[in-house]
Amino acid sequence: MALARLTLASGRSVVLSELRLSSTYGDLPEGYPCGPGNEVRIQGLLRSAARDFPSAPVHLVPPPREYPDQYAGAYGPVEILPSVACVGAFRSTALDPAHDPVLYHSRLTVVWFQPTADVPSGCDAERALRDVDWDELARDHELRPDAPPGGPL
Repeated sequence: MALARLTLASGRSVVLSELRLSSTYGDLPEGYPCGPGNEVRIQGLLRSAARDFPSAPVHLVPPPREYPDQYAGAYGPVEILPSVACVGAFRSTALDPAHDPVLYHSRLTVVWFQPTADVPSGCDAERALRDVDWDELARDHELRPDAPPGGPL
């Protein structure tokens, strides 16, 4: 069962089948949010997404960054990402029209940041998420006939 359905800016309908939310700075050991720390956080999310969803390519939606007028510490200026880090497994119809629509679908794992813990849905999803170029980034995947019902797609 789908968690949500989104319509991308291209008009393609995609299904969100799994979503992992975490606090962007919930595990900040000490210090302050800054560019180098944010890059470590982003790279960690990309690595875990690739490990957890090995049959789908992983794409990062570049996050918006805020630079409040605060003291720059040893790691440079304060740089703040939206408060919720998201990793979502999406699927849609096959990209290749020659593929049997019953046996194939396309997949993409997306990493993005948003200000709330709301599940993106319909046209209410963040604009940057709806702007994902599915046809360039996703990959077709053949459904396994031996997969258990309800198992991974």
